[in-house]
Amino acid sequence: MISGPSVKANLAQAEQLIAQAASAGADLVVLPENFALFDSQGLLSLAQSEATHHQVYDWLSEQAATHNVCLVGGSTPVLSPDPQRVLSRQWVFSAAGELLQHYDKRHLFDANIDDAQSGYRESDFIAPGDDLAVVEDVACIGLSICYDVRFSEHYHRLRRAGAEVLVVPSAFTQVTTRAHWEVLLRARAVETQCFVIGANQGGQHSETRITGGHSMIVDPWGEVLACCSEQGEEVVVARLSAQRLTEVRERMPVLAHRRDAFI
Repeated sequence: MISGPSVKANLAQAEQLIAQAASAGADLVVLPENFALFDSQGLLSLAQSEATHHQVYDWLSEQAATHNVCLVGGSTPVLSPDPQRVLSRQWVFSAAGELLQHYDKRHLFDANIDDAQSGYRESDFIAPGDDLAVVEDVACIGLSICYDVRFSEHYHRLRRAGAEVLVVPSAFTQVTTRAHWEVLLRARAVETQCFVIGANQGGQHSETRITGGHSMIVDPWGEVLACCSEQGEEVVVARLSAQRLTEVRERMPVLAHRRDAFI
């Protein structure tokens, strides 16, 4: 997606893409980070509105039921105990439109990047979550958001909790997408022996904010099954084989071999 500051326009864009994915046979659909609003200054206002009107929450439920898919709602802001900051929350709905689980982003992107934006300070607007989460639906799905992908222990813990598919809704910058996106997704897949679905924003959001696209699906051996282009709205679809998952894990049982390090 190329989400912007208009929730209405973003939801209209997402609805078309969800329909496209469903018509291609998808049972699980993952939206990117900030799919409903790509505007840091507007996060608190949307969270306040959601607390009473539930526009995005209800929309996600309706889309899941309408298109008969398990829907991972990238991330959307909700109120936090800190009145000046929101939680970046990922809602997961069943094909019946029922809420299955939620996860609040744990790792916040505070970094200096060599691009037009230069400095990113998510912690100015977002409070970190505390707990990991998995959800049982079409598979056992481990939840994460964007910057989490740089912290491998998050995913090892999801694997130990039973995860078979890891979702990584993201808004990676163009610079970090080109440098690290694919290698991080493939590394998390190989380390955990899970399928990994990385749904990224991909385009020009403002004068200084450009995301890198290349949404992709990776198998437990690290093979890229399907990948989007760098820019533009697009849907990527792949079939995830339970047999492939079992084969990789049985041939190299890394979870059984793992020895935790203490420093």
